[in-house]
Amino acid sequence: MSSIGPFQVRRQGFGAMGLSHNYGHADEAESLRTLERVLELGINLIDTANVYGAGHNEELVGRAIRGRRDQVVIASKVGIVGGGEAQEGAEGKRVNNSPAYTRLQAEKSLKRLGVEQIDLYYLHRIDASLPIEEAIGGLVRLKEEGKIGAIGLSEATAETVRRAHAVHPIAALQSEYSLWTREVETEILPTTRELGVTFVPFSPLGRGFLAGASAPEDAEDVRHRHPRFQAEAVEANARRRAAIEGVAGRLGATSAQVALAWVLSKNVVPIPGTRRVSHLESNWAANDLQLDQEVVAELETAFPVGVTIGARFPENAPAQGPS
Repeated sequence: MSSIGPFQVRRQGFGAMGLSHNYGHADEAESLRTLERVLELGINLIDTANVYGAGHNEELVGRAIRGRRDQVVIASKVGIVGGGEAQEGAEGKRVNNSPAYTRLQAEKSLKRLGVEQIDLYYLHRIDASLPIEEAIGGLVRLKEEGKIGAIGLSEATAETVRRAHAVHPIAALQSEYSLWTREVETEILPTTRELGVTFVPFSPLGRGFLAGASAPEDAEDVRHRHPRFQAEAVEANARRRAAIEGVAGRLGATSAQVALAWVLSKNVVPIPGTRRVSHLESNWAANDLQLDQEVVAELETAFPVGVTIGARFPENAPAQGPS
């Protein structure tokens, strides 16, 4: 088990975003079956956000946990202004961390989730127009009222984490981390370890790339706009997957399991997501895959920091952390 603030969670959580956001059309019945299997496996951290599917994702999670609230730690986020109710109170901003906005959106998230408390509440992106101290102050008040249980940040710099932590202990920092996105090792991971902040990697399989995915077929798949998934970048980056495939062959595992086991070896709590029960079960099995130091070194030699061709997000995406 791992600690996130006052909560004990398993080695992996589940990122629910793809069940209703970013990766093209999703079948709701299949999504609910996947969430059911998440709970059956004992995965007790489910990650969502108010902006995913314009609120649909939180509603989906709420339906899945109904009657089983005590089995799961719910993490949600606020700050990115998307469609639907997330636009209310945003004052025309693309990222809004104001206490008034976070309070309004927290109330809406609580209703969609059907819970009295969001266990872990992240600032989804950092609002550059507002001092982080003021933003955290608003979350502290929500925590004092019992509406949230712990405070997290997503895609924040090391300096921002330190400033926020000086106001109130930050339970978790979420950012992208995988073999092809290792930049957080420079400043972010050392900072979280120093401060006792749990690091929660999203996209630990490189949005499926490290598991063998290439250019997406679904026209609604957001990866069409991502520089790393353009044809030339895919071709260049794919050459490095041979190292993962080689390790997988020797260990009798899948490439996805090897890539995920590498992330798990860093003593973090990744939140891989998938729509398919079979992929969920395969990801969960990575918990039992132990990589020795020689294998870890082999993989890191194939994927040194900064080697990946293409930016993580499109130019017009909301402000990111280190990339």
